[in-house]
Amino acid sequence: MATDEGTQLSLGSATIISRRRFLKQTAFATAVASVPYLAGRSAAFGKEQANGADAALDQALKELVAMEGGPPGVIAVVQRGQHRKVHTFGVRNIKSGLPMRVDDRMRIASAAKAFSGAVALSLVSKGALSLNDTIGELLSDLPKPPPDAWAEVTLRQLLNHTSGLPDILENQDFQEAVGDSPTKAPPPEKLLTYAYDRKPPLRFEPGSKYQYSNSDNIAVALMVEAATGTSYEEQLRERVYRPLGLKKTSLPRGPDLRKPFIHGYDNVPSQDPPEDVSEDLAAGWSWASGGIVSTPADLNTFIRGYVGGKLFDERTQAKQRRVVEGGSSEPPGPGKNSAGLALFRYQTRCGTVWGHTGNTPGYTQFAAASADGRRSVTVSINAQHTPVSGSPVVFEALRRAEELAVCAALAD
Repeated sequence: MATDEGTQLSLGSATIISRRRFLKQTAFATAVASVPYLAGRSAAFGKEQANGADAALDQALKELVAMEGGPPGVIAVVQRGQHRKVHTFGVRNIKSGLPMRVDDRMRIASAAKAFSGAVALSLVSKGALSLNDTIGELLSDLPKPPPDAWAEVTLRQLLNHTSGLPDILENQDFQEAVGDSPTKAPPPEKLLTYAYDRKPPLRFEPGSKYQYSNSDNIAVALMVEAATGTSYEEQLRERVYRPLGLKKTSLPRGPDLRKPFIHGYDNVPSQDPPEDVSEDLAAGWSWASGGIVSTPADLNTFIRGYVGGKLFDERTQAKQRRVVEGGSSEPPGPGKNSAGLALFRYQTRCGTVWGHTGNTPGYTQFAAASADGRRSVTVSINAQHTPVSGSPVVFEALRRAEELAVCAALAD
């Protein structure tokens, strides 16, 4: 059901990890859980009543939570101008049975990559960075510098995933390190080194094709630090959190979530109820590529400001929206996906929005807004479902619900 709210307003991508199974298997597992929880809630503030698009979204979200293998809970924030509606079904905590809430914290997974884009493009608009700046120019002073083959990779190529950098998630040493120490991550400069040893050192010639890589946004954040002489976390506070008024968004390094939070759950058929994996993995293992903790309300505020041009100038925004046709987010968002600079274009049957998706143990995310930022949507579930992890069937139902959420956001 849905909550209407009036005018008072303030990701990393990876396959699912259960610590016990990771320690046992030292691999990312893919599985499905059957969770029979369904609780809907509705309250209204403001003048609008639920229209046909809102009702269709409610039905899709209700069915998503009720289906075999579906998530324990789902929350969607749909905003049209100053009118915000919150749709919630299911629970944020299986033990307590409490409902999803818009101001509870959650892991936003690879939606964090959009934050790295916000910081980098803000610096580009101020002249502190250039999209043509290279890894060789900015990261040669790291304790362990990147391979020579990376030297000509540009900031632009990192932001639109045409860099050719190997993905740290595919590195066996990285997987074993996470398995050995899931709740304590290395410093960010060490994180990137897990991508150094691939032979050949690049997947392809930089700029020649698109391939999503979590390493890209780690490199972006390290370039931000090199250009500014301050930490990436401080740049997030200065260039994103404060300008947009994000009060409950942060980039921790450890595994703990500040209460109250939306609990994230594993997807293993034999586990009933499913295992709570909310705090099994340190955020530092994904850092700038997926470690940010936020709330549905803050994520909605962010995507409106980010897409709507509140964080950098129009010239930089125009460069951001030069897309690589068919470049997909991970997991894919609704409609046809194309990749811009730390932003994806989603062309749906109801219209076009710009945003990002994400998935990480216990959570799957989608956030997008119209080109002017005035209409927005976020959809968050507390389980991990993608085409290759969790349940592909549930993921397709989620993707349909995301498109219906876009339709609701763009409805008159």
